[in-house]
Amino acid sequence: MPKSQVRKKKVYTPPTDVRPTATAATRKPSPVWLPASAIALIVGGIGWLVVYYLSEQEYPVATWGYWNLAVGFGAMVASLILLSRWR
Repeated sequence: MPKSQVRKKKVYTPPTDVRPTATAATRKPSPVWLPASAIALIVGGIGWLVVYYLSEQEYPVATWGYWNLAVGFGAMVASLILLSRWR
């Protein structure tokens, strides 16, 4: 059986000036209010939409019409933005 060839190239190491300065160990953990407010926004957004549909579009604010959907989905999107910052 033939012997495999030995690698002649050196292993690549990136230059030190290109490496990121902040490592994962130096980042601070998220504040306690962040996941709590994200969960509150998710529950509030879902609750807003459920009330809107079950009340046959009379509540939470009847004059807003379909903008109630934007409020409910906007709250859920805001919670996703908050959760993207969670460590």
